[in-house]
Amino acid sequence: MNILITGGTGLIGSAFINKFKHKYNFDVLSRPNSGALQLLKNVKIINHLSDIESLDKYDAVINLAGEPIVNKRWSKAQKIKICQSRWQLTNKLSKMFNDASSPPHTFISGSAIGFYGRQRDEKIIEEYTDVYPEFSHRICKVWEDKAKLAQKKSRLCILRTGVVLDKHKGALAKMLPAYKFGLGGKLSRGIQYMSWIHIDDMVNAIEFLLTNEQCYGEFNMTAPKPVTNKEFSQTLATQLHRPNVATMPAFVLRLLFGEMADLLLYGQNVIPKNLLDNDFKFQYPTLDKALNNLLG
Repeated sequence: MNILITGGTGLIGSAFINKFKHKYNFDVLSRPNSGALQLLKNVKIINHLSDIESLDKYDAVINLAGEPIVNKRWSKAQKIKICQSRWQLTNKLSKMFNDASSPPHTFISGSAIGFYGRQRDEKIIEEYTDVYPEFSHRICKVWEDKAKLAQKKSRLCILRTGVVLDKHKGALAKMLPAYKFGLGGKLSRGIQYMSWIHIDDMVNAIEFLLTNEQCYGEFNMTAPKPVTNKEFSQTLATQLHRPNVATMPAFVLRLLFGEMADLLLYGQNVIPKNLLDNDFKFQYPTLDKALNNLLG
């Protein structure tokens, strides 16, 4: 299978390519000087989408590109960068699907559980419509709408991804130093839900969607057992044999991160109903099992 993938140097994209590069042929769309040649071996690197005449030669497109949401404070300029890095590329890809005479059979495109906005403890499945209309929802809503422009031509799967747990990259890697020094703890009251997924389950679920033709529409890419921030903190501290006594007050988070602190102070109790209904099997359905694999 010939696959075009965007965002191939990111946490999810690089893990997917490195696991399946001996099974599939990858062309990776990556910015010049991104380090893709050093990070990704035995794949073809394409620096500009305009270098691709047509999508006819591909069997599938996996679209994971986008400016990281939590790397910088949300200034007006940063918000524009976060949005346009997703919207413009996805819009161009959808146009290429529609222009192709023999388009790829599958389009897998990124989104996030931020689509639902802040929620309380109610369980959120893909059909949930009572979303909170904040910035994270707007990013994802337009991003998904751009991808849906291609669904008349190809099977579309949208990935509403939660917190992806990996030892070397992403949220968990950033938490580990504080926890190893015994400085870890909950954020504010810790009652907000964290919907997470092990990196192995994430890449396996993408391949599951890629190879199962009955799957289409939106998919919550989260483990079936979300936890509160307090539970996450305690489980991580226990795994590292460290205390769990610190608390980061809400006002400190707002001083440090501004509006972006809302991502940490509010959460969503997200359930991967559509994956489960299609009989996807999670290797790491519970947090203790996931952390033991990553850190044990």
